[in-house]
Amino acid sequence: MKKSIPLLLVSTLALAACSGWSDSRVNPTNWFGSSTPAPTSVSPNDANALVPEDNEGPRLFSRPEEELISFPIAKVDELRIDPTSTGAIVYAKGTASRQGAYNARLVRVESEENEKNGVLEYTFEVSYPDYATNQGTERSREVSDADTLGRSELRNIRLVRVRSQSNTLESRRR
Repeated sequence: MKKSIPLLLVSTLALAACSGWSDSRVNPTNWFGSSTPAPTSVSPNDANALVPEDNEGPRLFSRPEEELISFPIAKVDELRIDPTSTGAIVYAKGTASRQGAYNARLVRVESEENEKNGVLEYTFEVSYPDYATNQGTERSREVSDADTLGRSELRNIRLVRVRSQSNTLESRRR
């Protein structure tokens, strides 16, 4: 009992002195200051400095790249162009000819005539599994994809067209 009272008193005084610990150089949280902006030293050519360069030729454990086989989707059901703060999003939904369609994508069709007339044309393509799949209901075969367009791209576009195997949908600028 005689030793516990002085020990308690010393502990209390030590705890009261801890208010100065937060500003002390001994405190590890004070070793670095707050962050400030600094100039970047990355040149435009080193943008992906951590990504290894792709050397031509096969590697020891590399697999051959799979050949991507895709087909136009059976039918385009919906074409929507949603404005954003940086441009627009072209959204397309379609129905595949059978279940299991994957890798749906809008592939741009580049032609001088389209550029001259202000037309942005896409082909809605999907890939199918190698094995046979059921046709299934229309709802089970629906797939969608979207593409973003910047304001600079939209400046010259008057018409957006999405083609499929059986139909084409267009959306004109108002």
